[in-house]
Amino acid sequence: MRLKTLPAFSAAVATLAVAALAVAAPALAQAPAVSTLPVQTAAQAADLRLRTDWAWSARYREANATDVVGTVKPRIVLMGDSITQGWYDLDRAFFTPGRIGRGIGGQTTSQMLLRFRQDVIDLNPQVVQIMAGTNDIAGNTGPMTDEQIQANFRSMVEMAQAHGIRVILASIPPADLFPWRPGLDTGPRIQRINAWLRTYAAKTGSVYADYWTAMKGTGLGAREGLTSDHVHPTPAGYEVMNKVAEAAFTQALALPAPRPLAAARIP
Repeated sequence: MRLKTLPAFSAAVATLAVAALAVAAPALAQAPAVSTLPVQTAAQAADLRLRTDWAWSARYREANATDVVGTVKPRIVLMGDSITQGWYDLDRAFFTPGRIGRGIGGQTTSQMLLRFRQDVIDLNPQVVQIMAGTNDIAGNTGPMTDEQIQANFRSMVEMAQAHGIRVILASIPPADLFPWRPGLDTGPRIQRINAWLRTYAAKTGSVYADYWTAMKGTGLGAREGLTSDHVHPTPAGYEVMNKVAEAAFTQALALPAPRPLAAARIP
């Protein structure tokens, strides 16, 4: 009796298996499509960009094509990292015609140096403010010595002055910690680099914009309410920075323009 029913039983099992596969087939067919969708996080996008456009020279390509033909004077370019980018994002009114924001979040002086020609020189400004160093200290593109940071500043200043552009060297704003680099002792190094920037500005006939002193609270961090995360200014923080910037712009514009292509190399 068992031998006679085995074929029937096997056939039934096979029928059920086929039916189960038929029911599951749509799900199985859809699963690969879902798993291979290109889900790209901000971190992945940044990683890809670091490998394909390390300095993100394409970031302002379209804007540069428009701004390069501008005729509004004075023309002031603010070159920097996320602090400068946030300035434009949170206080658009500060960027009156002729003031051009060229900040990119997370960037180091090495990256800014590579995009300095298209994002500053080719725009033919009268003044450039260079605000950088926070991400160098954080090691965003690898460890950086003070000497390497200083060399990048030197190169940007020399390039600007060789093209008749007045320079404002902005201090690194106060920060007692970097949220993305926990445990890093930021304050003393910021002070050290700022001291060098002040001295180098005086040697090169540049203006030093002291945002650090204007924003500093107790200790080595910014005053309460001026930053959102110990680093990035709030609207109130940018209000404080605006006063320093306006004074620096006025001072820089009052200086004679450097002689194009004849900038002195000052050690």
